[in-house]
Amino acid sequence: MTITEPDDVTEPDDVTEPDDVAEPDDVAEPDDVVGRARVKDNDALQAYYAELAGYGTGALWTVANAIEPWEPVAHSVPHLWSYEQLRPLVVRSTELVRPEDAGRRVVMLLNPRRHDVAASVGWLYSGIQIMLAGERASAHRHGASALRWVIEGEGAYTIVNGEKARLGGKDFVITPSGTWHEHGDECESGMVIWQDGLDIPLVNALESNWYEVHPDLHQQLDGPVDRSPSTFAAAGLLPVDSTRWTRPYSPLLRYPWDRSYAALLALSASSAPSEFDGWVLRYVNPITGGDVMPTMGAQLQRLAPGQATNAHRHTGNSMFTVALGAGHSIIGGQRFDWKENDVFCVPAWTWHEHVNASATDDVVLFSFDDQPMMRSLHLTRHQAHPDGTQRSAG
Repeated sequence: MTITEPDDVTEPDDVTEPDDVAEPDDVAEPDDVVGRARVKDNDALQAYYAELAGYGTGALWTVANAIEPWEPVAHSVPHLWSYEQLRPLVVRSTELVRPEDAGRRVVMLLNPRRHDVAASVGWLYSGIQIMLAGERASAHRHGASALRWVIEGEGAYTIVNGEKARLGGKDFVITPSGTWHEHGDECESGMVIWQDGLDIPLVNALESNWYEVHPDLHQQLDGPVDRSPSTFAAAGLLPVDSTRWTRPYSPLLRYPWDRSYAALLALSASSAPSEFDGWVLRYVNPITGGDVMPTMGAQLQRLAPGQATNAHRHTGNSMFTVALGAGHSIIGGQRFDWKENDVFCVPAWTWHEHVNASATDDVVLFSFDDQPMMRSLHLTRHQAHPDGTQRSAG
């Protein structure tokens, strides 16, 4: 199989450019070739393996082909979580559990094959969190990084390292590793629901996670509300002292929906779409242009009315939430029909494509992923589908 080689390009859209696509070959490579493990078993070898086991050792050739596959192997499966079905269950949790008892009142989104590590896809976790009017959850911090996508409601806020940010519908918010953070709902009635995304499975796999409750349970504010969105209010303009920021994550805490969607529409009016993703904007650190956090990134993409993308696959896992519109995706040959606020996942190295079902309305998809890790570890791979599309299968 021919695949692209990694390079040092770090621009957010480096995996969606058609010019960088390798020619795919779906024919499975045989293992019975020189260079692969092909030792035939016999009684003498079985005795040898047993002796090795007694010393806490083993023969590499017995597992080499499994741990060094010809191509990336996904351990998750494509899956869709219907918001229409989940929302009543999320709301019911408010009758059963208080946030001060649960820490966070969240319904987890579990991949059918990743229950053992509480992952939604790959090493990414996601869940749906709800807060009622007047509720306030205590502050904490941990080794895992987190992000929020606001699904519905107004009046909620988050405080991250002393900065308070209001949460509006379809806003994107980050709470990086090691930062104190807490949430509350200041509206007089109703509720606010958002989607959480964390790298908890990854950090746990690295045996590096930790958790700490704030000694005062809540933080003191150290400046005005929505300080960072005001500081970084316009593309191409930075405060003169911005170089003082040296932390490995974005200084911009909240990415407001109105600015993000307007930028996506402006991009659509001035450029051609990617054949695989439509028009795409990546959320970035405004100082460096890099991803918002070292382990997770996020983006918005638009499909015009009636638009259908070509299929591709790549290393890295993605969780999608439908911000606007309705349509379907074909993922690994399966069709998943979705509408606004539904959530679905695309496992690593799995063919996928998207279709806007409407002849008049836009589709906008929000997604978060582990692409920052793929790039920093030089593990980026990308292929276009040999037939262009899977739609005959879906």
